[in-house]
Amino acid sequence: MNPVTSAGRTSVDIGASAKLELVDKFCYLGDMLSVDGDADAAVEARIQIGWNKFAQLVPLLTNNDVSLIMRERLYSSCVRSSMLHGSETWPVR
Repeated sequence: MNPVTSAGRTSVDIGASAKLELVDKFCYLGDMLSVDGDADAAVEARIQIGWNKFAQLVPLLTNNDVSLIMRERLYSSCVRSSMLHGSETWPVR
């Protein structure tokens, strides 16, 4: 029985008058975890993080005064690495 959908409960009592809210997904150490165990939420979050990082670096990535090799390294080390962070733990279908 899945505790998130069991009997329509929205929280779990853990004793000492403390309760935990039941949720479908949450962020833990920068990774999105979902109750069904798939990586869709994590992938969407990483794509958004990559776009945000790209938007921050657009002035440098489009600057012709910066060498093409340096722009490639900047993209690879900042944008691509932020998108792929944690991807080794995503389940493969």
